[in-house]
Amino acid sequence: MGMKPTEKIWHNGKLIRWEDATIHVLSHVVSYASAVFEGIRCYETKNGPAIFRVREHFERMRNSGKIYRMEWPYSVEDLSNAAAELVRVNKMASCYIRPIALRGYGDIGVHGLSVPIEVYMACWEWGRYLGPEAIENGVDVCISSWNRMAPNTLPSMAKAAANYMNSQLIHMEAATNGYTEGIALDTNGFVSEGSGENIFVAMDGALITPAIGSSVLPGITRNSVMTLCDDLKIPVREQMIPREMLYIAEEVFFTGTAAEITPLRSVDRIKVGKGSRGPITKALQEEFFAILTGSRPDRHNWLTPVSVPLGAGTR
Repeated sequence: MGMKPTEKIWHNGKLIRWEDATIHVLSHVVSYASAVFEGIRCYETKNGPAIFRVREHFERMRNSGKIYRMEWPYSVEDLSNAAAELVRVNKMASCYIRPIALRGYGDIGVHGLSVPIEVYMACWEWGRYLGPEAIENGVDVCISSWNRMAPNTLPSMAKAAANYMNSQLIHMEAATNGYTEGIALDTNGFVSEGSGENIFVAMDGALITPAIGSSVLPGITRNSVMTLCDDLKIPVREQMIPREMLYIAEEVFFTGTAAEITPLRSVDRIKVGKGSRGPITKALQEEFFAILTGSRPDRHNWLTPVSVPLGAGTR
């Protein structure tokens, strides 16, 4: 999917032209994947554009940086305001926002502690990550032959660029074999997550999701779904999930900023439930999207409105 360039990208506190947001080939990040990042969605609501859980995303980015001993002089509030400004100056009605902090140009030694940290933030139009029909019809997935990172190797609580080399292996294998996405197991053989999505399983009217200890990213959308379960009186718990539970579950769905809430209709060519979106998935989707579009109250204060000039969204 090609990116449609916007006018401005935020870099270390200043707005620069899209085409000027470049790094040197010998920047530390190119050799060593020394970057942490976020993916944030800005939705078009009936009251104008609004960014979803922007502060929680930047808090997670700050924590990812802390794990990797990366520091930058911008607070969560600074970056949240910069995200709103970026949407505003690019006149976006809705978009995907990508902040990234990386070790830049300087020493090429492995640790990179003396290398300057560069912070960039871009936004662009981005539709449904797993395809336009996925939200309603579901997707076909497989169990990957690749495991998620073992504990105490690459920290899965950090949203770090290096982790996504593992994600690429999972996703490429799935795509090569005719699936939309792959699900990775942890090194103990229990369900972990997709290449870029958390996973929920419905059994006997309740939801189960792998715990953080199963090498999963602490997803913002994952957390949002658990909050909505509480609102809708849907029991939800975190536990280890054996692979075969995916085959006999009533419903399985992915969550993520890009995937939002996407049902799985088959796993390893075994039909999940009735092979279509189930009632719990549908109820959560309806509540989630109703809040995001402004048709139901934003009772958890998830949305940060952005004042975009008239004529936005026509670019």
